[in-house]
Amino acid sequence: MPTFRYEISLGRKSGAVICGVDEAGRGPLAGPVVACAAILPLSGISTRLLGALDDSKRLAPEVREAVAEKLRVRAIWALGEASVEEIDRFNILRATFMAMRRAFEQLPVEPCHAIIDGNMKPGLPCAETTVVEGDHLSYSVAAASILAKVARDKMMRELHCEHPRYGWETNVGYGTREHRAAIEAHGLTLHHRVSFKPVYEQLSLID
Repeated sequence: MPTFRYEISLGRKSGAVICGVDEAGRGPLAGPVVACAAILPLSGISTRLLGALDDSKRLAPEVREAVAEKLRVRAIWALGEASVEEIDRFNILRATFMAMRRAFEQLPVEPCHAIIDGNMKPGLPCAETTVVEGDHLSYSVAAASILAKVARDKMMRELHCEHPRYGWETNVGYGTREHRAAIEAHGLTLHHRVSFKPVYEQLSLID
């Protein structure tokens, strides 16, 4: 479970501003990739809320939504995204790093250190520490994970209203059987990532 261990080791108790950074949406066949940078206070957050923080994928949707609502008023946070066009042009890893940098740049305060989920540094303008499974080990990264996931899911539900055939309301762009069948039956939208192999293969079938 997450703790403040990493934040404290990097000087949070001495006043250093430490943020956690994570993304949502690296794997889907459609939609943007969204990142969040989040700063949590060491005090003032209830034990109950801290106990609910975890890797967003481990939480039920209704729990994620409720936790995100509380984090929006108790944390300092910002979102960044990279578009489908950027994903296809630069590849998903570079686009993810772009989204992370954009989230960091939108923070109203400037952290001196960032804890990044994963094992690669996105090139933020501060010191960076990577932590594999950081969203399961650091409160700040877990908060970023939840806020990014909830924001991206909302985007995909809104896009579902424009393109209801693909099931984005529930699959949020991931390559479910339903989603792949809809691509084969109805073709692609501007929101599909044509650089991803499953989409490219379906595009070849359509052509």
